[in-house]
Amino acid sequence: MRPCTVLLDDQTMMHFWLPRNRQLNKPNVALIHGYGGNSRWQFFSQVGPLSRRFNLYIPDLLFFGKSYTNRTDRSDWFQARCVGEAMKTLGVDRFSVAGISYGGYVAYRTAEIYRERVEKVVIVSSGICYTDDQKAEELRRIGRNPLELLLPENPKDLRSLMNMTLYKYDPFKWLPNFFLRETIQVMFKKNRKEIMEIGEYLLTKPADSNLGILSQALGSKSQG
Repeated sequence: MRPCTVLLDDQTMMHFWLPRNRQLNKPNVALIHGYGGNSRWQFFSQVGPLSRRFNLYIPDLLFFGKSYTNRTDRSDWFQARCVGEAMKTLGVDRFSVAGISYGGYVAYRTAEIYRERVEKVVIVSSGICYTDDQKAEELRRIGRNPLELLLPENPKDLRSLMNMTLYKYDPFKWLPNFFLRETIQVMFKKNRKEIMEIGEYLLTKPADSNLGILSQALGSKSQG
């Protein structure tokens, strides 16, 4: 795969990994990473197997990785429009979307906005259909501001994040704190203010009781 930056307007750019040679006999799939992830590592293990059957397009969502905007919109709707318009700029008229966690929100909105272009949808570990009561209960269970864990500033919080989000296997279990501090610098310091604003938007917005019904074939999987 090769890197590519798409200029959407004079204020917004979106970075992608895309096929070196697009094959017209393969379906096109956009893989959308989760909160705190990016295009380089979120789907590291899946790129090889999937690329044998699909033309893969893997964006950095805005403020994650190398994508950025000067606009103030922090909604999943805006992220979805950027993905859809970037795919159009790349010459991809029809494609499927697969998103994990926060990427599931963006995948859903992309399919909702671009109904004629998005063929299939896969959503993994994403609370799109939560109710306000479910969100309140989950926040009570966490017992603290979840953004302190989603954007950790110290090794203790990073270990807590891994314990909450991974099942059985914890890659950080035996790593020393100095290594985790370097990891935090690399993964959680760039665009921290803007990423925090995205998290605050998700936490404060009310549940969507009128989610659009997607006409595309839909797959969903939960983990944990």
